[in-house]
Amino acid sequence: MNVLIPTAAVGSLPKPSWLAEPEKLWSPWALEGDALVEGKHDALRAAVHEQQRRGIDIISDGEQTRQHFVTTFIEHLTGVDFENRETVRIRIRYDASVPTVVGPVARERPVFVQDAAFLRRQTDQPIKWALPGPMTMIDTLSDHYYGSREKLAWEFAGILNQEAKELEAAGVDVIQFDEPAFNVFFDDVRDWGIATLERAIEGLRAETVVHICYGYGIKANTDWKATLGPEWRQYEHSFPLLQASSIDTISLESHNSRIPLDVIELLRGKRVMLGAVDVASNEIERPEEVADTLRRALEFVDADKLIASSNCGMAPLPREVALAKLSALSAGAAILRAELSPALV
Repeated sequence: MNVLIPTAAVGSLPKPSWLAEPEKLWSPWALEGDALVEGKHDALRAAVHEQQRRGIDIISDGEQTRQHFVTTFIEHLTGVDFENRETVRIRIRYDASVPTVVGPVARERPVFVQDAAFLRRQTDQPIKWALPGPMTMIDTLSDHYYGSREKLAWEFAGILNQEAKELEAAGVDVIQFDEPAFNVFFDDVRDWGIATLERAIEGLRAETVVHICYGYGIKANTDWKATLGPEWRQYEHSFPLLQASSIDTISLESHNSRIPLDVIELLRGKRVMLGAVDVASNEIERPEEVADTLRRALEFVDADKLIASSNCGMAPLPREVALAKLSALSAGAAILRAELSPALV
């Protein structure tokens, strides 16, 4: 983009109450059949409209057509049984009922490509689409077939690459891979996590992003954060590896966190998508707060490589709160943009 410090929603936005129960993850749909298809598209249109009117530069679908950022993709694959579920611990924080892998996983048809093409028709602005990363996918399943986290991750990486290439062909400008598991399984990240992510982006011309955060603003995640001490330095494990990778942009949590900003120096040369609004609080940031978070990051990342975003997805937030945070995000980025290049504003 030609915009200095462009803005983007990093992940989900709350769905309207007529589509799904508000402020809840894995919320069941309130509609069925053709009405559900129409409702999803209406919600996607509304998400685009709200992002545009609130000054967001890189437009996403807000995940309006999916229940969950991982399982909605997985449920379209063969080899996964959603009827026989098991309870597993997700990223060592909380228990969840998840599907089981019972055979070879495969993608028989595109998953999100039609929805992405619909998004493309709604706007002339750059669009971004998020996919789950391989490591986070395997952490949201119970494996009864492969017997190896690494082997299953490689299978998912190939499947994700197929999907990403078709998303690119549908007009997606930015393809984001969500890997919150990178903040937990450090040895796996080093041994095969980065390599499987590289496989997922292989051959793409679109801008590629990996999003690594500390999770949605739900109690299980906020309780986990409370155990991490005065400084959160989990990024120090993955950032040097990502700096040497082919990924274009690294997305991280920042505002209201205990993450020392100097960890961004480990990414020098990469684009940085910085979380400048908090998703674990209903308090609306003042634009000056957002600008200050972004401004302090400029010691470690050049302004032309900085993108302003939210810390994580905002699906669990009240809808008006999330939308007000988008307004604050764009207003804060505009403050800093005016300071840096007043002639361009």
